[in-house]
This record gives sequence, C-alpha cells and structure tokens, in this order.
Amino acid sequence: MKNMGVGRVSMEVGSDGVAIVTISNPPVNALSLHIFDGLTKSFTEAMRRQDVKAIVLTGNTNTNTNTNTSSIFLISFIYCYGAKFSGGFDINVFEKIHETGDTSILPDASVDLLVNIIEDGKKPTVAAIGGLALGGGLELALGCHARIAAPKTPLGLPELTLGVIPGSGGTQRLPRLIGLPKALEIMLLSKSITSDDGKKLGLVDAVVPSEELLKVSRQWALDIAGRRKPWVRSLHRIDKLGSLSEVQDIIKTARLRAKQTAKNMPQHQTCLDVIEEGIIRGGYNGVLKEAEAFKELVLKDTCRGLVHAFFAQRMTTKVPNVTDIGLKPRPIKKVAVIGGGLMGSGIATALILSNIHVIVKEINSEYLLKGIKTIEANVRGLVSRNRLAQDKAEKTLSMLKGVLDYSEFKDVDMVIEAVIENISLKQKIFGDIEKACPPDCILASNTSTIDLSIVGEKTKSQDRIVGAHFFSPAHVMPLLEIVRTEKTSPQVILDLITVGKTIKKVPVVVGNCTGFAVNRTFFPYSQSAQLLVNLGVDVFRIDQLISNFGLPMGPFQLQDLAGYGVFVATTKEFSLSFPDRTFESPLIELLIKNGRSGKSNGKGFYIYEKGSKPKPDPSVLPIVEESRRLTNIMPGGKPISVTDDEIVEMVLFPVVNEACRVLDDGIVVRASDLDVASVLGMSFPSYRRGGIIFWADTIGADRVYRSLRKWSDIYGSFFTPSRFLEERATRGIPLSATALASPVAKPRL
Repeated sequence: MKNMGVGRVSMEVGSDGVAIVTISNPPVNALSLHIFDGLTKSFTEAMRRQDVKAIVLTGNTNTNTNTNTSSIFLISFIYCYGAKFSGGFDINVFEKIHETGDTSILPDASVDLLVNIIEDGKKPTVAAIGGLALGGGLELALGCHARIAAPKTPLGLPELTLGVIPGSGGTQRLPRLIGLPKALEIMLLSKSITSDDGKKLGLVDAVVPSEELLKVSRQWALDIAGRRKPWVRSLHRIDKLGSLSEVQDIIKTARLRAKQTAKNMPQHQTCLDVIEEGIIRGGYNGVLKEAEAFKELVLKDTCRGLVHAFFAQRMTTKVPNVTDIGLKPRPIKKVAVIGGGLMGSGIATALILSNIHVIVKEINSEYLLKGIKTIEANVRGLVSRNRLAQDKAEKTLSMLKGVLDYSEFKDVDMVIEAVIENISLKQKIFGDIEKACPPDCILASNTSTIDLSIVGEKTKSQDRIVGAHFFSPAHVMPLLEIVRTEKTSPQVILDLITVGKTIKKVPVVVGNCTGFAVNRTFFPYSQSAQLLVNLGVDVFRIDQLISNFGLPMGPFQLQDLAGYGVFVATTKEFSLSFPDRTFESPLIELLIKNGRSGKSNGKGFYIYEKGSKPKPDPSVLPIVEESRRLTNIMPGGKPISVTDDEIVEMVLFPVVNEACRVLDDGIVVRASDLDVASVLGMSFPSYRRGGIIFWADTIGADRVYRSLRKWSDIYGSFFTPSRFLEERATRGIPLSATALASPVAKPRL
C-alpha cells in the first residue's frame, strides 16, 4: 500500500512542560496508518510522563507542496496554502479496500482510540493549525481542548465528496462546537471555511500570526492545565445543539434538500442518520454508529466511483514525454482571444479572473462591445453571488482590453481562436496571427470538432499549434481539453497544462481527430437517442431515464440547450468522419422548419418560460411522428417494446463503444483520462459510475459487447461493436487495463 510507512511523528518536551507533537508527512501531512500509530504512541507517552503538563499538536511547517499526495482535501488548496497541520486521511487505503473488499485495514478503531486519548486525557491538548486542516486533520483538532490557527487557514470535512462521511467523531463534535445548521452546511456541501470564520463560529479559539502560533498554543495549553482557561471536551457539549424538536426540524429540512441535490448519493442521508443518533442517544453512541456507517459506505459503488475519479483527476497532468523530460513551463502573462461570443467571452473571463491580461478581438465595434459587456456581466455576477469582492472585480476587469485589429498582438504569449466552426475562417485567422504574433507565441484553437491539422495546414509554425478546447460556459466548466497534433511541441503542451491549472481547470491532453476525445466519445449519445425516437420510443421517457441515471439532463433537453445549429453542424462533421456509425434523422430539421430553436427562443422539445422549469411540449409530438414516417424504420410500422434499463443501455452503450475506439486509436494517454473528461466535460456521473470507462468495466465488456451485437443484428450497423470492445470482451480483459498507443498516434478512422 502506498505511503503506509512514509512520514513520522515526533515529540519534543520543552522546559515549560509542554510536549510538542508534530506530524511530518509531506506534502500535506497525510494521516497514513503509520502516522496514526506514531500519534497514538506519542500521546500515550505524553500522558504517562511526569515532566509533561500539557500537549500541543501541530504539523511540520517544512512540507514540500510539489510531492504527490492522496489525502482527503480540496486539491486547489495545496497550491495556495501548503500544509502545516494535516490535509486528511490517506485515501490510498480506500483503493486497497476496493481491491480486496477487506475493511479491517481501516484505522477507525485506532483513530477513535487516539481521539479519545486526546479528549479524555488528564492533560490538555491544543491544536496549533498553521495550514489546512481538512477531513481527518480537522477531526483530530476537534478532539483537542482548544484550536489556535493562523489567519485564513482552510478548515473543512469534505469526506462526502468521496462517498463516505466524516470519521473519528467528526459528525458528533462539529455540531456541538458550532451548532447544527452551520455544521450541516460544512459537511453536506463539503464546504470549507477559513480560520477567521471558524473563530466567529466557535470552532477556533484564537487566530494569531503564523510566527506566533506555537508560542500562543503552548501558553494556551498551560493555561488550560492551570485552570486559567476552560477545559472543553467537544463531545460532551450540548449547549449549541438546541432543543430536540429544533434538531429534528433542521434534520428533516436537510434530508429533503439532500434528496433533491444529492438524490443518488447515500452518504448524505447516512451522515444525517449518524448526526441524529448522536444527538438523541449521546455522542459516544453517535461515534459508534459513525464508525459502522463508514465501513458500509466505503464498500459501496458510490465510494468506488468517486475515489476512482479522485485518483484519475490527479493523473491527468502526468503526460509521458512532456512532463517527465525536465522542461519548465514558460510564464503566460498576456493572452489574445479572437472572438467575443459565448465561448470567447467565457475564456476571457476565466483568464482575467486568474490575473492574466487579455485582449479580445472582434470584427466590428458592435460585436466587440457585446463581448466586453458579456465578460463584465460574468464578473459582476460573481460579485452579486458573493464569490468575488468588489475591489477584486475592478482589478480583474482592468486586465481586459478590446481591439479590432492585430496591432496589439506583438507581445502576447498565446492566442486562443474562438470563432464559429468554419474551416476557411479559422485557416485565415491562423495565417494572420502567425504573422502578427511573436515567433514563440502559442497558437491555440477552441474548435470542438475540426481536425487541428486542417485548421493550421496553411501555417508554417506547426509545432506551435495546439487545441485549447473549453466547454461551455468556459468560465464555469472545469475541463480543458488540450489537443496536440503529431507536430505540437512538448513545451507548448506543458505551457498550456500550466495555464489550465492557473485558471483552475483540469487539463486533459488528447490526440487530434474529429471531435477529439470528449465530443467524439459522446457523439453517439444524441445519435442513439434520435434512433430510439424514430423506433417509436417516447422522447420524454428517454430524457427522464437518462436523468435518473445521473446525467444532469437527457439528450433532447441537451439539444434544446446547445441549440439546433450546433447539433446540425457537429452531426455533419461526424457523418463525414464516421459515416458507418452515424444515424441520419430528419427530426431536428423538422423542428427548425417549425420555427423552433430550443431554449434560445423558448420552443423546442420543451417549453421554456422565464422563472419556470422546462416543461415537455406536447405540440412537438406530431413533428416526432413525421420524423418516424420519413425514416420508416419501426419494425412492422409499430413502436419497439423496450424496458427502462434497455433504453438507458441503448443510449449509453454506443458511447462506450466509441470510447473503445478512442482508446484503440490512442487519443488519450490512459483510460482514466477519458473517465475524467467524461465527468468534467459531459457531466457523466462520477458517483457509482466513476467515468465512462470505469462504469463500463463495472458492467463488464462482455455484457456491453453482447448487447451491441444483438442490437446491430436487429437495428443495423449503428450498434456494431468495435474491434477493441470485441477483443476485450472475448479475452475477459477490462477496458481500462490494456496498454494504449501513443496519444499522438494518427487515428485509424
């Protein structure tokens, strides 16, 4: 098991009688089993020694934030704050459990013993929190008798994001320290707070400068030992819980909200069960139920999927022959964005929010003004939602400039072309920017489907051309698909990976082909839905079943949202590249002729009215019937009879099939990259599913293959299984387990 023996716990007793117990396990002081053993031994010794009056628990302040880690924590914090207390439990243990099914290796008993040794000990312990304290790190601190923290230190219990609940008594102690409503917000939403907010809530006893942290903590511990400050055992407090009826009302409301926002995630309801148990029957009973529930949850598919997604996301920036050859990223301080439409304005917003200067170019003043106003509205929207301070917003917008020509492109570090999907227009732009920009400027395109070799075929700087494919809305969606051709230089790829991380995106490096990794994998998603409708299946039944599966919306509502023009354009591109597996349906053209544009004009498959949720539009059904008449593919002229499960599989198994072709063509570095891309780019559910390939492996390649084979015999070549899928199915090999080709290999289309 990884990290099991890494790190150490040290104890030093000062002349004042205070024992300083220090966790040292870079980069985030992860709580491995080895660390738990060391802590138990140190605290047992400190409680026994006559020369120890009090204890301070802290973390090593010299951690290396560039080292690999797998603790429970919000990944972005590590780069901002480092780790000077603990980033949480080492979840490599979860991976081991998922491999073996053995929960006996969980440290729950030893951790509960450790926290009890701390909380119920005869000598007071103060937590000196000089950096993030998340998950198990905060749970250790909750068992201490006081918590002293440096300013702006992140504190939180994000375990629900991994399919489990807070452990070590975290579900019991946090509500007793800060009250039930705020504790539920922190746990159920996996929302971190700063130490400054923690002080207001009663979670933190004092916030002091980092350089004074140990000094103040030592004195605080001595003051508790001398009865000059209160000796608080969190698990014994009830003064902030409120009456039983108040508690039950709060939990009832939280249950209803969780059923709406996390309806497929059992850990939310379990967390509420455990909290309620502790409040009604006492903290120790709550701790026992918490440990039991934790063991049950860690074995569920939800945890398996979320843990897989967590590790897969950490791997995306490890790119062979790019990140492992000693290159250093160049600074990207100024970026030009060509096109101020929906995508261009979103990209520009993401860049300026991360302190990168942006020039937005448009073809005329009207379009430019519209683009600038959209960017301003994006930033002001963050202010109105209290996600950005007003002064920060003004500084952010000062980094934006609009232009109508290329005269100010002479010193930009990167250009991102974000115009409509028109090949000749993109080719002209790339010819222009090659002349206008510095010779080492990165030339990027936000194209979502067009082969990059075609986009840049008229330029001489092939090594500088790269795809920077954002997903709409670009300032919100977390995925950045970095598309490289056979000629794109490793330096350019590394630079764009770095930009991606700077603007808080998850970069996934992919090879070059029509649709790249994400859109190519999911182009059968809408195709298969269209096929099913023309076979007689109800439009709204399909959408509801796909939504129940876990995607945020079904394929037809998605078509409404994206716009029918996008659907027509992308279908044309894919039909040219993959004619053997494209289903030509007249349905969208019929909708357009009927004056429907989807959400943009309020009329599509659904009715869109301001302030209301989309409602199925029954007036679309005659149009659907006309499409069925024109395609004439219903067997015997009658709708096919299929179960709910079959509908979901007939929509999604073709997606798995195309994902297999993407793997076979070497479009992604590793199968897990496609999982990350499917989750972050297409909102494929990470809980239980883990990503498109992980989900397929849980079902089994053989089952997917046999189903597709059966449907291809009945309904035609659209469902024909790929060679890759057939090989894995017949050999019993998981789709994710096979070594893949180079990610720049030319696709065998």
